[in-house]
Amino acid sequence: METLRQPQDLWKVCNGKDAGWTRHLQLICRVSGAPCPWNEGRKSNMDIIWEILIILQANFIVCTTAQPGPPKIHEGWWAYKEVVQGSFVPVPSFWGLVNSAWNLCSVGKRQSPVNIETSHMIFDPFLTPLRLNTGGRKVGGTMYNTGRHVSLRLDKEHLVNISGGPMTYSHRLEEIRLHFGSEDGQGSEHLLNGQAFSGEVQLIHYNHELYTNYTEAAKSPNGLVIVSIFMKISETSNSFLNRMLNRDTITRITYKNDAYLLSGLNIEEVYPETSSFITYEGSMTIPPCFETATWILMNKPIYVTKMQMHSMRLLSQNQPSQIFLSMSDNVRPVQPLNNRCIRTNINFSMQGKDCPNNRAQKLQYRVNEWLLK
Repeated sequence: METLRQPQDLWKVCNGKDAGWTRHLQLICRVSGAPCPWNEGRKSNMDIIWEILIILQANFIVCTTAQPGPPKIHEGWWAYKEVVQGSFVPVPSFWGLVNSAWNLCSVGKRQSPVNIETSHMIFDPFLTPLRLNTGGRKVGGTMYNTGRHVSLRLDKEHLVNISGGPMTYSHRLEEIRLHFGSEDGQGSEHLLNGQAFSGEVQLIHYNHELYTNYTEAAKSPNGLVIVSIFMKISETSNSFLNRMLNRDTITRITYKNDAYLLSGLNIEEVYPETSSFITYEGSMTIPPCFETATWILMNKPIYVTKMQMHSMRLLSQNQPSQIFLSMSDNVRPVQPLNNRCIRTNINFSMQGKDCPNNRAQKLQYRVNEWLLK
């Protein structure tokens, strides 16, 4: 394998081998002043430089004489924000371009998150309440600063399963992940009528009836169920989040790769007091963006205090020896709905005060209504 360092030589070696390389080689040649046998519409210099730096940072321009093609790129090489420690790391708009295994991030038609337009929801009376099975036990786990999220992973001996709702199979809780903003009123991945919340709790489950583990399920049909709960700021906090976000706990995971053990957790406490939800078919919101997730958005939020939100904003994406960059705003932009159906079991005659406009303004369609007559 030969790593090419002279832009003038790139097209001589790679030209004609793989059409997918042409666009990137053009960019290199145009900036370096090398002669290139292509014609292309003009781009701004900043656009060109940005794309080149991303390509070079990943060592993306690599050719082989035997079998040309892009090399593997480290699976962790992505970010939510434009700059991390002065390096050029792919932000969401580039996720699908830097790694062929992540192409769904760019070309997928069932991507998440989305903006939920409540006037377009379809009431489905056959959506049953969610059933949570903890075995009657409290659980323990490890809370991590992953550099991108606050993540809680349960111990393997503590199994929490969920069923009902839109699910045909039982799903097992793998991880609880927190998204939050640098300012109040932003930080949730999903939007409700264009409105963001201060944060979003995502409980990520995998289909343990069909698949042996999360990794297998994540890339397979009917693989994942992700329960999403919006976070709002209040004077009091959700009792489960209080265990994660109190000062004694959150300060233990200030830097990337920090971890802290928690025990005696009651998973039921993270859920708001409602059996109503919204559901749609979508994807993971991080690379590789597999379209294997059923999303369930609870109809009421849970609460955190201003101090707890401030403590999360003090968490760093980096290790202590590196520059401080807040983990906040760890959200992927909303994706096109592409005619997907948004179903709900919400009683349209009721409207909760906590989630404004959380019902369809007019009942336009009832699933299998003739069966009810």
